[in-house]
Amino acid sequence: MLDRLVQSLETCPMIKRGEYNYFIHPITDGVPVVEPALLREVCTAMIKVLDLNGVDKIVVVEAMGIPIGSVLSTMTDIPMTIMRKREYGLPNEIAVHQATGYSKGELYLNGITRGDRVVIVDDVVSTGGTMRALLQALEIAGAEVVDVCFAVQRGSPSIGRPYKSLVKIEVAEKVHVVERYL
Repeated sequence: MLDRLVQSLETCPMIKRGEYNYFIHPITDGVPVVEPALLREVCTAMIKVLDLNGVDKIVVVEAMGIPIGSVLSTMTDIPMTIMRKREYGLPNEIAVHQATGYSKGELYLNGITRGDRVVIVDDVVSTGGTMRALLQALEIAGAEVVDVCFAVQRGSPSIGRPYKSLVKIEVAEKVHVVERYL
């Protein structure tokens, strides 16, 4: 399992953003094209590693958490909510600040109620900034985070709680998968 993910990561294009080596991949960027078999492989693996027992909602972050969360929601019949990059002004909307190695801004959470048991899924964790912001918003909302899983882990960032990933990578002139968890 995860052969498609590993092969696609190790052959994906790279660009520089300042001093940051940025890899371009269908799961993390939606570029050049997201193949259904790759997305299915990632979601099937996540179902195997996540604790989904008694979970009320899947929580994802805009943008690339959306395809993963959508497929996962469809496969498990667990509703999904999306942490967005723009304000909607709905009652009980929670705004938090997010800063990563290459961006910063506000994120907005809707659709979570006190006592919800949630899992978080996302495409990649590299600095942990986005996930720390999401965890803060979920704490404010009064949700219980049951589990967290990323398709790709870059380095060993701290998000303030344990998490799972499908593969761990190192990035230099190219991506090298150093661990796979299935």
